Amino acid sequence: MTKTAHSPRSAARVIPLRRGTTLEMVRLVCPDSAQTLRISESFGLAVLDSDGIRDLHERFVVETADALKEGLSDRAMEIHLQRIVGSYVGSAHGAGQFYSRAVTEAREVTAKLANDARDEDLDGPVGFDSQAQRKREFAADMGLQAHALRMAAEGAVAAYEQVIGEAWKPFERQVEHAGETVSKKAAAVQMSAFE
Repeated sequence: MTKTAHSPRSAARVIPLRRGTTLEMVRLVCPDSAQTLRISESFGLAVLDSDGIRDLHERFVVETADALKEGLSDRAMEIHLQRIVGSYVGSAHGAGQFYSRAVTEAREVTAKLANDARDEDLDGPVGFDSQAQRKREFAADMGLQAHALRMAAEGAVAAYEQVIGEAWKPFERQVEHAGETVSKKAAAVQMSAFE
């Protein structure tokens, strides 16, 4: 029996990163100001003060940082604001994804109305909306919420740059291998000694 020769080079270990949510990802799933205005006008909903929401959250984060600056080092402030801004961005992204699903459901139910043979999509009894109308109204509400959270996130990101002096980017952590215990890791290292 012959042995196969192993190459003398060491095995490079690639550690995957868990990607963080970026502000660009938020902008892709949350409606912008123009679309939000169209939603508000089409459904008779309140018109949001997008710039006001953004500015308020920017001031809030800056004022929070000012209040903490005596008690935190520069690095501690950066870590704290990284987490705060990350939560705003993550919340907006989650709301945007929920909004996207609500729009998809509203489109599907509304498209079914074109089929005249379907009784379930007909208007409800007098005084009640159809299922399709309720889905559209729900999607509109979710659109306003997603936009409001987007503007809050944009304000927080702008405040981070103002306080820290560099653009915010999401924290990317190494993916931890679920189920991999210390004894499994130790066994793998010990077994690699035999190669």
